[in-house]
Amino acid sequence: MDELFNPDATIGSQNSNTYKSACRMCHGGCGVLVHVENGDIREIEGDPDNPMNKGKLCPLGAASLQQIYNPKRLKYPMRRVGKRGEGIWERISWDEAYEEMAAKIQEATDKDGAESIWVGTGTGRHHFPYVSRFANAIGTPNWCEPGTAQCFRPRVHGSVLTMGQLPICSYTNDIYPELLLFWGHNPIYSGPDGELGFGVKEALARKPKIIVVDPRETMLAKRADVWLQLRPGTDDALGLAMLNVIIGEGLQDKEFVDNWCHGFDELAARVTHYTPEWAEPITWCKAADIREAARLYAEVKPSMLEWGCAIEHTPACFQTVRALLCLPSITGNIDQPGSWSFGMTPLPPFPQLFDKMPMAQQKKRLGFDDYKVLSGELAQLPSAHIPTIFKAIRTGDPYPINTGFIFGNNALSTYGDVSLVYETLMALDYLVVAELYMTPTAELADLILPVATWAEVDALPAVPFYGQNVILAQQKTFQYYECVQDEEIMAEICRRLDTEHGQESPQEVYDTMLRSGLGFGWDELKEKGFYQPEFKWHKYEENGFNTPTGKIELYSTQLADMGYDPLPSFEEPPESPYSTPELAEDYPFILITGARIPMFFQSEYRQLPQLRKGRREPECELNPETAAALGVSRGDWVSIETPRGKCRQKVKIFDGIDPRVVHAQHGWWFPEDEDGPDHGNWRSNANTLTSMEPPYCSAMGTYQLRALLCKIVKAEDADIPWRPPIPERYDSNVADVQEWK
Repeated sequence: MDELFNPDATIGSQNSNTYKSACRMCHGGCGVLVHVENGDIREIEGDPDNPMNKGKLCPLGAASLQQIYNPKRLKYPMRRVGKRGEGIWERISWDEAYEEMAAKIQEATDKDGAESIWVGTGTGRHHFPYVSRFANAIGTPNWCEPGTAQCFRPRVHGSVLTMGQLPICSYTNDIYPELLLFWGHNPIYSGPDGELGFGVKEALARKPKIIVVDPRETMLAKRADVWLQLRPGTDDALGLAMLNVIIGEGLQDKEFVDNWCHGFDELAARVTHYTPEWAEPITWCKAADIREAARLYAEVKPSMLEWGCAIEHTPACFQTVRALLCLPSITGNIDQPGSWSFGMTPLPPFPQLFDKMPMAQQKKRLGFDDYKVLSGELAQLPSAHIPTIFKAIRTGDPYPINTGFIFGNNALSTYGDVSLVYETLMALDYLVVAELYMTPTAELADLILPVATWAEVDALPAVPFYGQNVILAQQKTFQYYECVQDEEIMAEICRRLDTEHGQESPQEVYDTMLRSGLGFGWDELKEKGFYQPEFKWHKYEENGFNTPTGKIELYSTQLADMGYDPLPSFEEPPESPYSTPELAEDYPFILITGARIPMFFQSEYRQLPQLRKGRREPECELNPETAAALGVSRGDWVSIETPRGKCRQKVKIFDGIDPRVVHAQHGWWFPEDEDGPDHGNWRSNANTLTSMEPPYCSAMGTYQLRALLCKIVKAEDADIPWRPPIPERYDSNVADVQEWK
């Protein structure tokens, strides 16, 4: 029976000093208890009643108070009064800020149409769906987020086209797999989307079989029954080879395939020549190991495929996703205990207002005709193509974009090719940045808006209830200076413009969604903290899958209708020792640029000493053989260089990486560097090395962020990054809350 948990709770009421909420230091959504005394948060602890985390908190969650009360947070709206990037600001009121933004939007719309406005965001845990809603409300089809093309969204779009919805590894029902396949993902080390590492650790404690696909010998790889140390960027080849073995040896779940899979014969024909022997020289994985992994995966059930964004950073990402989707599909590891599950949220879709924008305006979305899965007719979350947007800003082709809004994204860190991003931002006539801190990107703004942390907002976290089947309430617990929730900023701008849609407060939107789906409202959910429907398995047996055929489409009818390859295939990375051998002569190493650091989240939290003490400086991993050949040792600084640029990181000797591969950390900047407005953005930023140039994925528009070619040069003293002292303490016990206020 469906029920609200803790029906006797009074938590979150006006007279209470303890609130049930959800930590959003990452995308996970751990249940927390926020203790407030005299208007200040005194303590944050895990909620033992919440099924997401069962009272546990990770180091990020434990450092929340350092984030909330950080003295470096932005506190007031500020307008630029000097030259862009000069760092001269004046404090203004929110009323002045709103009036200015509304006037600039109206001016841009009147002059060049609403499509001349760009709205960008990052991985905002609470405001992400609101950004597209805001863009649609003011009439621009040109909104984007880096992940829409190369982090998580390719998996979402691929899953929707293949299965009708996104499957997620769910551990909230305490039913665990007999085999775990970790593909480009280490969930006990880095935070996944809508999932927590706690459940993975509980599953591992039961000693399942383990397969790891990773260029690095991670902790999981050390425990694995089979570790496939593939060449970066060749995940599609490996996936196809495993399909070849499973189908060729008749190891598929014949009953499930016959009843619930469309296009198996076509897939079988496609993978015939993708043998492990074909894959070995491409992937660097031994054919015998590929066969062993494929057989183990097919024969041990139930199994769980844990996949990460590492597979989404090349132009082949969409077909890679499609190949990997076929593995659990043909083995029947779909929507059953211990395997991939589909969420059962009774909530209606978030009202992003795409349906309110006329189709003629939608067709102006940059990328609409070229990248149909990202921007056009097949898009599950239509967004504009980032390189095409940036080109329009710089050149006016195919039409001018002169006004930009960025909500929670340090674009100079998170987009490929930093030099090009800088040129793009400088070309805007008007730029608004809504942020927690002064970042290299915020320094280029005309108007800066101070926004709220997770403990200062009312939000209905989206990702957890996709697959974990938990609806969470994230609620405002106190007010920090003049910081305002991103969603409220967007709604107020719409009110000032008197738009037809988008003026509702976030609380009104959540209340409508909850009452429509569950029959109770936002205030009731806040009191209880979360809601979890009774879970059901094999839901496809009632209504089939939400695809045109009602089955899992190994052969995608929708892709075929739109002129795309309906079956997964292999594509060599556009920059590699094999596709560009002449370049490889000068740049002999293959570069991985997406290294995750457990104490940070993307480019965030380098302001927090409790976390920063765990990683003061950026590190790149080199094999001992490689280091010896280059004449460098542990702790030396090296310059990592590509044809796009260079950055400096500190050497870590690691024998669990191939001598031909370099593993660099991403997201690095130095917020403590206040001598210049760039905050050390150019010193160690891996995105000085990457590219936004074509070729792009024909479906998603993805560009190449990893598996690039590079060279390593020992840094001279003058090239070593400035290394300021890191404060040794912000006391997380909050005895000194007032100090940080």
